Amino acid sequence: MKIPAKGFTHGGKFHADDVFSTALLQIVRPDIQVTRGFAVPPDFEGIVYDIGGGMFDHHSEPRETRPNGVPYAAFGLLWKLLGPQLVGEHQARLLDENFIQPLDLNDNTGEQNSLADAIGSFNPLWDAKEDPDTCFWRAVPVAKQILENEIAAANAVNRADEAVQRAYRASRDGIVVLPAYMPWKNGLYRTDALFVVYPSQRGGYSAQCVNDHRTKRSKVPFPAAWAGQPEEKLRQISGLGLRFCHPSRFLITADDKAQAIEACRVTLRAAGKPVSQ
Repeated sequence: MKIPAKGFTHGGKFHADDVFSTALLQIVRPDIQVTRGFAVPPDFEGIVYDIGGGMFDHHSEPRETRPNGVPYAAFGLLWKLLGPQLVGEHQARLLDENFIQPLDLNDNTGEQNSLADAIGSFNPLWDAKEDPDTCFWRAVPVAKQILENEIAAANAVNRADEAVQRAYRASRDGIVVLPAYMPWKNGLYRTDALFVVYPSQRGGYSAQCVNDHRTKRSKVPFPAAWAGQPEEKLRQISGLGLRFCHPSRFLITADDKAQAIEACRVTLRAAGKPVSQ
């Protein structure tokens, strides 16, 4: 869909829904001119959302609802159309599930949402004389920056997927070694990978457990004896060049790549898993 040069949404008090919808339209068409009001002018030519009963309004029955039961608000309706062209079909669906649906649910049901509350805080106070339109245009750039960050992160995952899958194909014993830190969870979802090893942004190397996609828990957590130990004691207990093991046992850091890989292999042996020679 080609976005027209003009947009129209409701006036008065604003919510995360119409603010993020406006931000999304600005991302897709930076020169769009959006007007706020309480009734759509009869001769208006442009995209109308969150008002007017059209395809991007959600206030009339029957309302459009997702298969999981979450009803669409204006932001979700616009994202369904525009999201895939920004981040691809798969990432558009994930962004909808993790970022947009909670905002749509807040707008449709009033369910508490911290981000919606933060955007709503830009509204004039009840006893203030500020112009709601002025306040609205303070909120939109904030929402736009947040949404741009989400879109950039989704596209970063898209760029990382090929490298992650290439490393997975070259892996042994379920230990995937990456050439750099990158988003890896999407690329290893529903695979038999057990650990991911990558250069740590703090120096040395990290190894992280891969979660089971059903339980959301580490498939093979690092040994309980390592959990939360001071570095000196951790090195002594493990016999390895380890710097840190998270108390929840899903992450370790090591002096170098070889030590990080060996920590994974030691963990596999302790768990009774097969390890190649």
